[in-house]
Amino acid sequence: MSAIDVIEAFATMGVGSLPHRDAEAAAAFAWDLTTIPTLPTLPRRSPAEGMVAQALVGIEGVTVGQYGGIGVDPQVLERDVPTTVDLGADAFVGYRAFFEAARQEPVRVATPLLKWQCIGPLTLALALRRSGLSPTAASSLALRAVRAHVRAVQHHLEEVFPIARQLVVLDEPSLNSLMFDEPEMSSDLVVDLVSGALAAIGNDHLSGVHCCGDVDWPVLLSIGSSVISVPVPSGRNLDDASMYASRLSDMLQRGGMIAWGVIRTDGPIAQTPEGAWRRLSEAWSHLCASGVDRNLLTTHSFFSPACGLGTHTDGVARHVMGLLADVATRASQQVSSSSATPGF
Repeated sequence: MSAIDVIEAFATMGVGSLPHRDAEAAAAFAWDLTTIPTLPTLPRRSPAEGMVAQALVGIEGVTVGQYGGIGVDPQVLERDVPTTVDLGADAFVGYRAFFEAARQEPVRVATPLLKWQCIGPLTLALALRRSGLSPTAASSLALRAVRAHVRAVQHHLEEVFPIARQLVVLDEPSLNSLMFDEPEMSSDLVVDLVSGALAAIGNDHLSGVHCCGDVDWPVLLSIGSSVISVPVPSGRNLDDASMYASRLSDMLQRGGMIAWGVIRTDGPIAQTPEGAWRRLSEAWSHLCASGVDRNLLTTHSFFSPACGLGTHTDGVARHVMGLLADVATRASQQVSSSSATPGF
């Protein structure tokens, strides 16, 4: 199954965390403001819903502090401790509110596609190494924890949403050139680690990898996910992406898709979609000039915020989703209009 068979071009989805402290409000937001419903995580409501904490809570030898800090007992975790996932824990209140909102409206239970994400094994392994684990133990625990997380959430979603395909995205903010500053880290190890976690998803659903920074394109494209989720590249990162235009084309030709992070969330939020639309058009134009087929690029694209919204307010999060919908509409209209002069 390829992504293009399941995801509509110019669809929209959420990415990362939401700022809500009220889980019911977050669930309503997640259901109503994107075309692909996205399970919410709410670290402001509880530090247990933070990206690292959510993957590790309940594992012997790991403690999560009051403010989300992670403590590990290396003597325990150097062993292969069991990795279990308790979806009834405080770490999954946002998910449970999302499920309950669906049960209240049967049309939601019949949704054809859902998206959710969790921390990827590279980012989790680096966090564990910084907490005192050896590189080998950190990578082993990270892979097992992420695979257990994927299986547990995936199976529960299959029970609540029996016909839905799932887009399961591993969040890997560490997937950039800085990862090689870590000792004993190599591109082959990164690819093996992340692809090993993606293998837990199986063939019935779609796999994705998200990186919200300057992307290491050759590593990202070697992992083999159905979807790559990246901010709209600019400057040096756009030049880097263009160097791998042929590999991007190969991915798209195989039915893969790109979720473009068109609305920046790492600073003040724009009031209009003009800047986001201009950056997207410029990036697409640059990639097409580098050899990516225009029709293939546009029809295999959909959209999200660049990163999570957890540091903003509920109102700003809603505004971002309005901008996102505006950009998606512009892209769809520009591509489908035979009279329009392409801006890319």
